[in-house]
Amino acid sequence: MKSFFFIPAFLCLGLSCIAQNINPKYDSTLAKTFGGDDYGMKMYVLVILKTGPVVIENKEVRDSLFAGHMQNIKHLVDINKLIVAGPLGKNDQTYRGIFILDVKTFEEANELLALDPTIREKLLEPELFKWYGSAALPDYLKASEKISKYHH
Repeated sequence: MKSFFFIPAFLCLGLSCIAQNINPKYDSTLAKTFGGDDYGMKMYVLVILKTGPVVIENKEVRDSLFAGHMQNIKHLVDINKLIVAGPLGKNDQTYRGIFILDVKTFEEANELLALDPTIREKLLEPELFKWYGSAALPDYLKASEKISKYHH
């Protein structure tokens, strides 16, 4: 019976050594700059924007609100809180677009979203989720190999 427990423990130890090979390109300074953990990842708030309950027929008012939406997107980028934004293609749900916000809490995300006139006026309605992704999203292609401490 002892050998039965010894073999699985030995296999698990061997597998964990293989799974966590230190990445030779790991840059601890860069990882800290991005706020990454040992896997080069961190938590964000993913926002899915969907069509809200309010419909505004007046084109001038609607256009003004969406101009404010675009200005708010720029503002969030300027203050380094918005990492990803973009519209979604036509779909069977009422999903319109996404944001990935570089914030730790839903409360902070909601404070930023309250600045958006399309959300304030309920033309768009946000759904918030915690999302664990690469800490290098702002600079993903140049930095992703350098911030993961463990080689994949």
